[in-house]
Amino acid sequence: MEKQEIKYCLYACKSTESDERQAIISIDSQIKEMTAMADREGLKIIEIKQESHSAKQSGQRPVFLQLLADLRSDKFQGVLTWAPDRLSRNAGDLGSLVDCFSNTPNEKFLLMILCSQAKLENDNGGVNVKRGIRAKCEMGWRPCMPPIGYHNRAFNGVKDIVEDPERAPFIKAMFERVALRGDSGRTVKKWLDKQAFTTRSGAQVTLSQIYLMLKNPFYYGIFEYPKKSGTWYDGLHPKLVSKELFDQVQDRHFCWIQRVVQK
Repeated sequence: MEKQEIKYCLYACKSTESDERQAIISIDSQIKEMTAMADREGLKIIEIKQESHSAKQSGQRPVFLQLLADLRSDKFQGVLTWAPDRLSRNAGDLGSLVDCFSNTPNEKFLLMILCSQAKLENDNGGVNVKRGIRAKCEMGWRPCMPPIGYHNRAFNGVKDIVEDPERAPFIKAMFERVALRGDSGRTVKKWLDKQAFTTRSGAQVTLSQIYLMLKNPFYYGIFEYPKKSGTWYDGLHPKLVSKELFDQVQDRHFCWIQRVVQK
């Protein structure tokens, strides 16, 4: 009997995650390399599928799901891809993929091992990122954009947080006006607008932003990470206000709420 010619689908995938964007070559480059390989080996590619999507979560890639459907309907009998982790980095997609092929048990086992290794590397990457973030917090540096009044700075390969010389004096004065003069949030906003004070994007601060700043303990040296986790750290960033001044502002803020309720 004449041997059936295997029809291949070329599948190229690029993750949308920032860490992978730097590590994996572009979709166009994947297609170019695999097409050249198919020409050398005499493999018949009848369709090229491509998508930019994370392969971490099961069942989330529409093009990959269509690929599985085409394999089940025998539209393709084989898949060309840049590396096993382009097909799957999670157990759900891996199981669906292996079930589509009629290869020998040893070949299926090899595919499962290769994709499982990709999943292990993916899981370890997530653990290492969380560990690195936790270590940074324990060192006293919050791993995200600081509030208005600060800048992130990179110096000699070390990242830290420094005062924003343009805005930090206004933040200090804002706390002092509330604590010592009894200014309300609206009074503070009028004053900041008059001083042409803006956010880093150049917009005027809103009243809600002012209230959030006045309630943010980052300004006296501590921070919670992640938010609402109940885990607090002592920061190494410069303190714009003292703990005593911050507490005075919180007392004033409570008085504002009382006055609003009474009205």
